[in-house]
Amino acid sequence: MARPGAAFEADLRRAVGVAVVGGEAPLRLMAVALLADGHALLEDVPGVGKTLLARAVARALGLTFGRVQGTPDLLPGDVTGSSILEGSGFRFVPGPVFSQILLVDEINRATPRTQSALLEAMQERQVSVDGVTRPLPAPFVLLATQNPIELEGTFSLPEAQLDRFLVRIAMGYPGETDERAIARRYTAGPEPLDAVPTIGGAKLIGQLQDQARAVAVSDDVETYLVGLVRATRDHADVRLGASPRSSVALYRASQAWAFLEGRDFVLPDDVQDVAHAVLEHRILLDLDRELRGATRHAVIESVLDTVPVPMPSGGADSA
Repeated sequence: MARPGAAFEADLRRAVGVAVVGGEAPLRLMAVALLADGHALLEDVPGVGKTLLARAVARALGLTFGRVQGTPDLLPGDVTGSSILEGSGFRFVPGPVFSQILLVDEINRATPRTQSALLEAMQERQVSVDGVTRPLPAPFVLLATQNPIELEGTFSLPEAQLDRFLVRIAMGYPGETDERAIARRYTAGPEPLDAVPTIGGAKLIGQLQDQARAVAVSDDVETYLVGLVRATRDHADVRLGASPRSSVALYRASQAWAFLEGRDFVLPDDVQDVAHAVLEHRILLDLDRELRGATRHAVIESVLDTVPVPMPSGGADSA
């Protein structure tokens, strides 16, 4: 039996691996975001390959690519586009948001006004400029990077915007062997991205998204994942728990994860595998508890430990 999800991931790994060393876990989560028709926030220190990974994925998928560099003087029109006077009328010049994959580098360096210009694009897949609403191309995936360590000259993302990222991805430092391979990466050519092959296109991505959306979620697993989200609201270390949008995100991410695993049904293990990436950035810690050492990671671990896991049924075993 063919397993299109697993085959897609294998092809994507091979293509991206031409330019990116390591990064298997971040790439899996980026594939989850893509198949679930969501957005991804890549958060880590500078120099670990966030931008390179995003560019390699866009090139491998054969999708149109736009890039915005977050700066304090970036204006909303620099992202969405604007109208210019031409002859006796105005002509709209599309901004980089009219791409199938939009990379917003260092999004937390853009002002709140510019960050808010992305909200409509992320949620509605459209932008409104000069009173006219224009649809964005499909698929549309926003990949944003930010450095969580450096705070000077940055603007924290509002909770409403964080909630619209399906997953938050931490790159992490590579192992010694991978870092040596990174160090000699440019000996084969001046730009590794030039060698990344194309494995698909918008039509293939649309088909895979439809298949991932059709992955079955049993009543027991649905109750479990909703229970995880609701448990964050009652946790002693949390002052604002995950929203109902988080239940939708966890549902869709679990479907995509199971699809990449080559299954047409979701297991509780799939929900657990994506829980941290989906939920951690959606909760706010109690300030006093945070000062005493509470972390968002520990909260999600606690929730996973306390919410009862549904036992496998005969139907799931036979699926």
